[in-house]
Amino acid sequence: MFSQKEPPRVQYKPVVKALNRKSKPNNGEIPDVKKELWQEVLSWAKTIIFVLLFAAFFNNIVIVNAWVPTPSMENTIQTNDRLVAFRLSYLFREPQRYDIVVFGRDGSSIIYVKRIIGLPGESLIIINGQVYINGSDTPQRSDFVKGPIFGDHGVRNPETGVLEPFIIPEGHFFVLGDYRSNSADSRLWQETFVPRGRLLGRAVFRYFPGFANLSRQ
Repeated sequence: MFSQKEPPRVQYKPVVKALNRKSKPNNGEIPDVKKELWQEVLSWAKTIIFVLLFAAFFNNIVIVNAWVPTPSMENTIQTNDRLVAFRLSYLFREPQRYDIVVFGRDGSSIIYVKRIIGLPGESLIIINGQVYINGSDTPQRSDFVKGPIFGDHGVRNPETGVLEPFIIPEGHFFVLGDYRSNSADSRLWQETFVPRGRLLGRAVFRYFPGFANLSRQ
């Protein structure tokens, strides 16, 4: 008679141990989901704060982001255009005639955009809409001016009634809008001239609607 042999027994224990080792971290600790989630949120918060601080620095130190709500600078700048002025433009050079500048005025939170026409120390008078500097018989450029130009502007001598030139103080500028017949500017302001310290920057480009280089206008 044949003797029945017992079938070999399968050893499961090492397999179970191997599975247990794979299912647990090396250090034997269970991952802290809340801790990992908090670290992720903290990382995003740091990134957002950095971006906001950089944007604030860039907008307050490097550029001026301006919106033009009036037609006073047409056709160079249209109503509702948005533009960027470079705050550091005059760090290494003085403002030049015909620069388009962004500036503030004492007692007002409004940001203005105009074109520099008269420089510090100059005399300036407007006859029939034409600008004359330092007694010259040759008028200044007007190719960027919209519409007809007219009117006489200067300082009226109270004794003789004669219209005399504006005398621009040192460190100040005489500014005009390109749409002369629809612009409140140095011709009409009680505080005629813009101090250099009020200049926020030079307009360099329009970004809405569409791009336009303003530094060459």
